Amino acid sequence: MVKEIEVHGFDELMKTTEAEEGNKVCVLFTGTLDDNGQSWCPDCVKADPVIKECLQYADPETVFITCFVGDRKYWKDQKNEFRTSSKTKVKSIPMLMVWGTRRTLEEDQCAATSLVRMFFEEA
Repeated sequence: MVKEIEVHGFDELMKTTEAEEGNKVCVLFTGTLDDNGQSWCPDCVKADPVIKECLQYADPETVFITCFVGDRKYWKDQKNEFRTSSKTKVKSIPMLMVWGTRRTLEEDQCAATSLVRMFFEEA
């Protein structure tokens, strides 16, 4: 069964991916949840149920990390670590990534069931 982990912020992501080195890791970059338990990012809210549904198609050995990138103000800062780090280079959210590769789905692609299913099947 896919191992699911939630992390908050860049440092937590780096520690977690380091701890999971050697495993197949997929990361979802998404907006941090507000007081109502929903992401501030409308595209992330739209993609979330599709990603959860399609996770069943991932290899059972996969580690799936949901990484909350911070609040809207932090995310919009073009100098934030998610955007500038060579390990992430996140340009938009939501974004799915096979860790350690440039294989990604971005924005509306993350809400397309067929694309997300293929992403997990081929990860």
